[in-house]
Amino acid sequence: MALTPQDIGRIAHLARLELSEAESGRMLTELNGFFAIVEQMRAVDTSGVLPLAHPVAAVQAVQLRLRPDVASEPDQRAANQQNAPAVQDGLFLVPKVIE
Repeated sequence: MALTPQDIGRIAHLARLELSEAESGRMLTELNGFFAIVEQMRAVDTSGVLPLAHPVAAVQAVQLRLRPDVASEPDQRAANQQNAPAVQDGLFLVPKVIE
């Protein structure tokens, strides 16, 4: 996928940017270079490659350091809901926005 100068102008308009001709040309070159790299990555056959849980796992065995799953903060629900305009059964009540 290659961008055209018109594409750069449209992207700049959507981003509310005012680019000079030199800046527009530089952006065109940089973005097309980025898309070329993406196309190279898409061309690589990864059908037999399993996903990694951690990037270092490709080089060495990685032991994840997990902490125990225990509650470490006190329950402050009442204090947090003290200034709420509407609360019911420990839940914040908000106006319906989707019909």
